[in-house]
Formats: sequence, C-alpha cells, structure tokens
Amino acid sequence: QVQLVESGGGLVQAGGSLRLSCAASGIAFSIYGLGWYRQAPGKERELVADITNSGSTKYADSVKGRFTISRDNAKNTVYLQMNSLKPEDTAVYYCNAENSWSHRVYWGQGTQVTVSS
Repeated sequence: QVQLVESGGGLVQAGGSLRLSCAASGIAFSIYGLGWYRQAPGKERELVADITNSGSTKYADSVKGRFTISRDNAKNTVYLQMNSLKPEDTAVYYCNAENSWSHRVYWGQGTQVTVSS
C-alpha cells in the first residue's frame, strides 16, 4: 500500500519559516520524481516545487529564492524548506510522487500552512 504522509504545517507569522516533510512508503522512492503543490481556498492546485529522481529542481516564480525542495532517498522523504513566508503562501500543501517510468502519480493527504500578517 502506497502512502505519502505530510507533516510540518502550521501557523506562522509573515517572515517566518516552516519545513514540510513528506514520508513515503510502498514505493521505490529513488525512481520517483517528487513535488510539492498547494491549493488555496477558491483557487486551483498549483505546483510549488519539484525535484526529479536525479535531483534537478524547479520552482514556481512566486517562491523562487524563498523555498527549497530536497530529498533524502535513504529516509524516503522529501522536504520543503519555506523561508520568508508571506500571507499569500497560505494554503493546503500536498506532496506528490510520480514514477519516472510509468508516470503513475500518488498524492498525500495535505498539510495546512497558514501565514498571518
């Protein structure tokens, strides 16, 4: 059974930091591309950052220079370090894993991030 479990969300003041973690089980983690998405109320889910199985990263323009995605294949975990948070970063953040060969996709249940002004 595949599981992606996010943690690390919460309430933080503008300018603060949070680190999200997503622990995966039931998949061959090292061959998966991993991503963080977010969905704010009334908005569509959007890509925040992703990292390929070879470690290449990509970021949404809105978070470049503030957020950092990383992966630890030994721990089957992907992280999102979020610095200089803004109220507009408030959303539910979801972890995503995509098999690099079959392109099958799995999602976590989401973790709430709220940034107060």
